[in-house]
Amino acid sequence: MAQVLGQIEQAPLVVHPAPGMEMDDEQFFQFCQINGDLRIERTAEGDLIIMPPAGASSSHGNAELTYLFQDWARRDGTGQVFDSSAGFTLPNGAMRSPDVSWVRNERLDAFSEEAWEKFLPLCPDFVLELRSPSDSLRVVQQKMEEYIRNGARLGWLLDPARKQVHLYRPRARPQVLDNPEDLSGEPILKRFVLDVRQVWAAMARRK
Repeated sequence: MAQVLGQIEQAPLVVHPAPGMEMDDEQFFQFCQINGDLRIERTAEGDLIIMPPAGASSSHGNAELTYLFQDWARRDGTGQVFDSSAGFTLPNGAMRSPDVSWVRNERLDAFSEEAWEKFLPLCPDFVLELRSPSDSLRVVQQKMEEYIRNGARLGWLLDPARKQVHLYRPRARPQVLDNPEDLSGEPILKRFVLDVRQVWAAMARRK
């Protein structure tokens, strides 16, 4: 168990499959469906990450973020937003579920209806991770770096414990902002501005 800022949350469980028991993408998808009560990711090495349910603060913050991005995406019309339950199979073989992600419509149009029902084999154009109290900062940073290496064009890591935002872009060093008021998604997320204070307030139960 991990304790941060008075909260206690269970750390993720890492399962190392025995040699010869690796699953291909279809087998892994079926495994996740059979174990639908679990939140599961897979690393590029094939390890399974079993994530516990989020605490109320993290869940409320994530709901606020999904709402804000979905509201923008409907007005923008150039892509689709996905919440933390969506799985994406990255080019390196990992299956990840960003807390919020966005993919351009022209990329999604290439997939059949059957593919749409499963984990999409792509890395989203934009990814956001909201660090929970049990998350190791370095582990989440490594996940953000993985997204960028696999094709993400913009990534945001929100760290409510430190009131920091880490910005990730291809061919650039990560940038850390201390308690910014807002974030611009330009040029990837056109005309999108995130009020970061609104997210912190949602997580702190302030209306």
